[in-house]
Amino acid sequence: MTTPNKRIVSGMRPTGPLHLGHYFGVLVNWIKLQEQYECYFFVADWHAMTSEYADPRRIKGFVPGLVLDWVAAGLDPEKCVIFQQSQIKEHAELHLILSMLTPLSWLERNPTFKEMSQELSGQKDLATYGFLGYPVLMASDILMYRPFAVPVGQDQLPHMELTREIARRFNHLNGDFFPEPEALLTPDAKLPGLDGRKMSKSYGNGISLGEPMSEIIPKVKTMFTDKNRLRKSDPGDPEVCNLFPYHKLMTGAEKCAEIREGCVKAAFGCVDCKKVLLESMERFLAPIHERRAALEKDPERLRALLEDGNARAREKAAASMREIRNLLNFQFD
Repeated sequence: MTTPNKRIVSGMRPTGPLHLGHYFGVLVNWIKLQEQYECYFFVADWHAMTSEYADPRRIKGFVPGLVLDWVAAGLDPEKCVIFQQSQIKEHAELHLILSMLTPLSWLERNPTFKEMSQELSGQKDLATYGFLGYPVLMASDILMYRPFAVPVGQDQLPHMELTREIARRFNHLNGDFFPEPEALLTPDAKLPGLDGRKMSKSYGNGISLGEPMSEIIPKVKTMFTDKNRLRKSDPGDPEVCNLFPYHKLMTGAEKCAEIREGCVKAAFGCVDCKKVLLESMERFLAPIHERRAALEKDPERLRALLEDGNARAREKAAASMREIRNLLNFQFD
């Protein structure tokens, strides 16, 4: 059962298949939240355009795949609202309104804007209003549904504070309307890539949720381990090994303790460790693959659940915008 008046909103950009890092970093938390709260989860396709504006045609193809990954992972459209941002035009209207009252200095101090501009310098031209102003669109996505909280990671806290500042400014100018949403900090469960770097689509160092075991097996066999453990007889350190974070998340606690002891005492080799991980990974992925296969055989069901979610979100957004227009004296019908 959902908790009365406890609404949560969150979204994800459609940029390709989701990997295990997305599952343990975001989805596992969403799946828990849908059991406790009234949840709105959206495909942030307009947000994807902030960096993909030069060739946005690919975004459309990623939308159904993202929803497929969500539902296969365990999001239940009977327990939460799954919708597509660009199909709720009220988001764009609220974005326009909020952009009129958001000081430019608030956007320029956004740390993510500075970091991504430097990181992608020379790859993409991000000197656009859309990229500078995307926190306002994000605030619109959130405030539209007047949630009490938003699940975020530590790195997104500046965005949440900006959303709260925008809500305060709107309320100061137009009367109290938006609640200031809390940041519901997501437990940290970062999973390294197969090569030890951050797991990323651009690095090609991840394992996708929909990837068959036949493709996963050779990836795991070549995973980096403790670089100081050159032979099985060398004692290892699980805390610096690239495999152990995977075991922590997918292998039982008792087996993890056994692996740790065997590694430290050089009684358990890296090849053995990888065999156990593959067994754990297969058990973990089996129900996800099963749900995914069922949905892939019934594309109409996937389309229908997204259309239903869009309709439910649109109804809520339309009601919010009617009230906002009244506050602004912009109701002309």
